[in-house]
Amino acid sequence: MRITDLLAPEAIELGVSVASKPDAIEKLISLHEGAGNLNDVETYREAILAREAGGTTAIGEGMAIPHAKTDAVAKPALAAITVPDGVDYEAPDGQPSMLLFMIAAPSDGEVHLEVLARLMTMLMDVDWRNQLLAAQSPEEFLKLIDDKEREKFPEEEPAEEAAPAAAAAAAPAAADHIQVLGVTACPTGIAHTYMAAEALVQQAEKMGVTIKVETNGSGGAKNVLTKEEIEAADGIIVAADKNVEMARFDGKKTVITKVADGINKPEELINRALSGEAPVYHHTGAAEAASDSAEGESIGRQVYKHLMEGVSHMLPFVVAGGIFIALAFLIDTIMGAPQDGNFGSNTPVAAWFKGIGGISFGFMLAILAGYIGRSIADRPGLLVGFVGGAMAAAGCTFGEPSGQAVSAGFLGALLAGFAGGYFMLWFEKVCEHIPQALDGMKPMLIFPLVGLAFIGVFMCAINPIMIAINVGIGEFLTGLGDAKILLGLLLGGMMAIDMGGPINKAAYLFGLASIELGNYDMMAAVMIGGMVPPLAIALACTFFKDRWTETELKSAPVNYIMGLSFITEGAIPYAAADPLRVIPACVIGSAVAGAISMFFGCTLMAPHGGIFVFAVVGNWPMYLVALVVGAVVGALMLRILKKKVTPEEEKISEEIAAEA
Repeated sequence: MRITDLLAPEAIELGVSVASKPDAIEKLISLHEGAGNLNDVETYREAILAREAGGTTAIGEGMAIPHAKTDAVAKPALAAITVPDGVDYEAPDGQPSMLLFMIAAPSDGEVHLEVLARLMTMLMDVDWRNQLLAAQSPEEFLKLIDDKEREKFPEEEPAEEAAPAAAAAAAPAAADHIQVLGVTACPTGIAHTYMAAEALVQQAEKMGVTIKVETNGSGGAKNVLTKEEIEAADGIIVAADKNVEMARFDGKKTVITKVADGINKPEELINRALSGEAPVYHHTGAAEAASDSAEGESIGRQVYKHLMEGVSHMLPFVVAGGIFIALAFLIDTIMGAPQDGNFGSNTPVAAWFKGIGGISFGFMLAILAGYIGRSIADRPGLLVGFVGGAMAAAGCTFGEPSGQAVSAGFLGALLAGFAGGYFMLWFEKVCEHIPQALDGMKPMLIFPLVGLAFIGVFMCAINPIMIAINVGIGEFLTGLGDAKILLGLLLGGMMAIDMGGPINKAAYLFGLASIELGNYDMMAAVMIGGMVPPLAIALACTFFKDRWTETELKSAPVNYIMGLSFITEGAIPYAAADPLRVIPACVIGSAVAGAISMFFGCTLMAPHGGIFVFAVVGNWPMYLVALVVGAVVGALMLRILKKKVTPEEEKISEEIAAEA
């Protein structure tokens, strides 16, 4: 398989004019769709946007390589556009992007990844890129790619030798060892991984430095560094945005940085590796995956990433367990069991669901704190986080070390995760100075013992404060009365502001915490607020078609399903295309729905499920009314705020429809 097997003429468009990054993404997706490369356009779009949310895929120097690996891809493929005037793709060098390739990679199969890696390495040739930009037809564009590939990767070479140029050490024959070793890796392992490797190799060739680069791509590690090479190397470069195997570099001078620096600063990295001034890496098990202590990230961003690591691991336990508990209540209701203190356990089947669901739900705080701690300090942070979260759930204090009826709740678990994680990160640095003979004892004895002692004392000391705060919050919420409507308005609106982002997650976590405190109306307002945006957009596309492009109209029906399933992210492509109009409209609709839900005292014991858990919603008829009213209000606001599609936009939409 060669690059030209992945890139069809109908997936190439030259001389494109796009106004923004979202427009460029939509154009490339439409080319993939028109070429028959996708079996689920909406899911692929979500995967592309999710990748962009984690950081721009613009490389700089006029290039952008958006990519996603998902089951929505029917076959491995490329789409390409040239933008003579450039488009702001949030490139790290601030320059507009003029050459854009979008990679569609299926979840299974690895053969195509080697081919895609070739493209990434070829794009590092500036003269060749300029030839692509000057191409006058898709056929000429493809011929340039084919000629370059035949030159760089002759067909008669064995597959192993035809691997990306980055897989070979670029070294003058005079060297008696490889001077610099590198490792590159990006989250998806498709584009940046290989481009960083190629940039390092090309720069080393210019400098007369021998180098070998290991690529941790989607198909696994290639050109793996050997123990002998590592021992002999003068310096190591790890340019990665995900965890890579670091223990092998213990005691070596190692430059640890982000993958973008491998692409944009190869000379600087090589000089640092050879200068002898790079710090000596000491492996302690900490999460030192490759970003120079998160260089370039704000403290708030780092804290948010740690929090989301905990939340993402916690949600499966919460959602599955919560729905099992909700089913238990539903079964007891159907069977006519009394709604007493044993409600949900009065019938054998209900008791089974509630028991299993309760066990799953009971892991919630320990998982949350455990994975926050692990995100901060890697394995040493896992124990302190798990134990701290469990102690928060049990409400352990010095007076009641085995726990009590009142829990420290989410606040206690969050504090346990962050305090435990950062303590272990600090303690690992302290332990760098202990005798080397004790290194083997650190991960199995010293870290666990000290970590457990710290988190035990810390949680027993802090839990009484957290318990008092939780009790106070519960009493405050119980006493709000009619003012709860304002809270429902706020929570519902928050769910639509960033649709899966930190504000949305803050509202959702508040809803989860309210379940634990026995205030089920908050969770009802939160879920309905998250259901409204996709439904409002779907309704607006159905009844106000002149406000949307053809592509948007084609994708709209799936938002009915996503909205009813409580998947707010279905609204993201529409919000990204026109945020100043779509987001306010959705926020208003969600806020109205949340307020109505709270006004009628609707409750929800399940933390997820959308319409599929309406049977366990308290006062479900009015909850359904709240959902309908919120969605209609949101759709009407879109009708008011959105302008009619211009003739130029209509023309673009028709072209997309024709290609599809």
